[in-house]
This record gives sequence, structure tokens and C-alpha cells, in this order.
Amino acid sequence: MVDQSIAGPVMASVSEGDRSGRARIVILLLCLGLAAAVFLSLTSGASDASAANVIGGWLFGAVPDDAALSARDSLIVYDIRLPRVILGMLVGAALAVSGAVMQGLFRNPLADPGLIGVSAGSSLGAVAVIVLGATILAPVTVLLGTLALPLAAFCGGLATTLMLYQVATRRGQTSVATMLLAGIALAALAMALTGILIFMADDRQLRDLTFWQLGSLGGATWAKIASVGPIIVLALAAMPFLARGLNALALGEATAGHLGIPVQRLKYTAIVGVSAAVGASVAVSGGIGFVGIVVPHLLRLLIGPDNRYLLPASALLGASLLLLADAVARTIVAPAELPIGIVTAVAGAPFFLWILLRKRGVVDL
Repeated sequence: MVDQSIAGPVMASVSEGDRSGRARIVILLLCLGLAAAVFLSLTSGASDASAANVIGGWLFGAVPDDAALSARDSLIVYDIRLPRVILGMLVGAALAVSGAVMQGLFRNPLADPGLIGVSAGSSLGAVAVIVLGATILAPVTVLLGTLALPLAAFCGGLATTLMLYQVATRRGQTSVATMLLAGIALAALAMALTGILIFMADDRQLRDLTFWQLGSLGGATWAKIASVGPIIVLALAAMPFLARGLNALALGEATAGHLGIPVQRLKYTAIVGVSAAVGASVAVSGGIGFVGIVVPHLLRLLIGPDNRYLLPASALLGASLLLLADAVARTIVAPAELPIGIVTAVAGAPFFLWILLRKRGVVDL
């Protein structure tokens, strides 16, 4: 008969190995899926440029004259579609990874930058620059230039997150119920202040803000990527280093501290990283909901809660899903364009309801 004291660790090791192997396979498949999503996004649209011509031009530098891209098609592919694809990947990855980090930080699968007010705070900062950038905030916009909008969104998200953390934490312990309720209150406050700014906007600003709040990648340009890309990339590059700490934090803050994890530094690093990623994303794409909650939860069902695999997988799936949602938004009502936030809400809201029904204990709290 096998000694249980030996069998337990052995079975745990085998289970962990199987889960790690599955996670690596899923990440590989997600890489292939992202490549397919990029291909689809680049080659679909009003232009008649074929996929073969686009890829042939990239791989070989030139194609036969009868198959060469026209000047118009080259402009569409390289100056309109490609920036849109890159921005979509950055925003999708940022929102998904931010959701995964928030869920790990608060130890709750329902935590999300949108649900707890971070997105609303980022929107408030961005709207303030859009509406007041030519008047009260003119010195700031002149000094910062194109960085004014993403930095304002970052500061708005950071302020909201720090307030949420202070309200929900007592004696080193974070209350999940308080966190969710405080997030709702802070989001409502931020939305109210945003409404005041919208009331002050002129007709042109009001039209732009209306479509911006619904979310869109339609205004993607190389200049926007240059302004927010470094912020998002740095935030995404830093978050995988939080994986070990987030794994330990799942056992409780006291246990994580005994394991040598600097809990307070982990919390502040996670807060700053999420605020930077979400703030920069909101600044260029507007309000895009449900990506941060659907993607990590779906992956957690597939590969488990290990953040070493969950965070990179979330980045890949978030980028892919946002590109697919953008493709749907561009084609479902062509030649018009549906706001991408509507597409993600239509797909994400039923999934969120399913999560609530599946975890009835969470709903009953």
C-alpha cells in the first residue's frame, strides 16, 4: 500500500506538470490564433487588396506588377489598417492582463478595471483634457503635447485605484465586498464628473466624446501608437514579474509575507501597472468593457490560476479577441462602423451573467 505522505506530493506534482503542459499548449495555440486574427484584420475591409499581395509584399519586398498593390491600397494597408491592428493588440492585451492582475490582487474572479472604477477614473482624466485642454488645462497640454491625453487618463485611473485601495483595506486586509461597493461608488462619482464636463463641451467636442465613450479603434494612427505604446508596453513587460507574488497572495497576505513576498510593494506595483495600462488604453480607444473580466476567467477555466501562464495567455487572448471584435465592428454595418465597445458588451455581458450564475455563492453575498 502506498504511503499517503509520499503519494500526496507526488500526485500534486503530476497534476501541476499536466496543468503546466496544458498551459504551454494553450499559449502556443493562442499565438497561432493571434497571427490569424492579425491576418484577418489586415486583409478584411473595403479595400480590394488581397491577402496574398499583402503578405507577398511583406515577405519578398515586391510582387509582380499585375498583382502589385495600388497606391490607394498601400495607403489603406500600411497607414490605416496596420496602425489599427497594432493599437488593437496593445489595448486588448493591456485590458486583459490588467483584469488578470486585479483579480489576483483582490483574490476575486469578478474584479475588473471597469467594475471597480479604474476605467471610469481614466475616462474622467481623458475627458478633462479633451474638454478643458484649450482653456484651463492649456498650459499642461502645451507642455506635454500628445502625451497630455494618456498621462491624464493614467493619473485618473491611478487616483481612482489608490482611493479604492485605501477604502477597502483595513489593518492590512482587503475586503472584497467593500472593494466592489467602493468601486461602484467611485465609478458613479467619476461618471458624474465626466457628465459635467460633457455638459460643458461644445458641439464638436460633444460629438467626438459620444463616439469615444462607446469605444473605437477607428482613430488609430502612428502618432497615437507612439504616444501610448511605450506606456502600455512597459506596463505589460512589468506585470509578468508579479506572477510569483500574485500566486503567493492567493494563500493570503500573511502567508505571502512569510514566503518572502514584499506584499505592500507588490500591491503598489500592481496598482501603478494597471493604472498605466488601462489609462493609456482608455485614452486612445475609449470605453471598451468586459475584456478584462471575460478573458482571464475563461483562461482560468482552461489552464488554471497560475499567473506565470495566466498573464501571458491573457495578453494573447485579449489581443486576439479585440482584433476580432474590431473586424466585426467594421463589417457588420459596412460601410459604417459600429463602436467596438458595443460588440464587446454584447459578447461579454452574457458571459458575465453566466459567471454569476455559476458562482452562486458570490451572487448571494
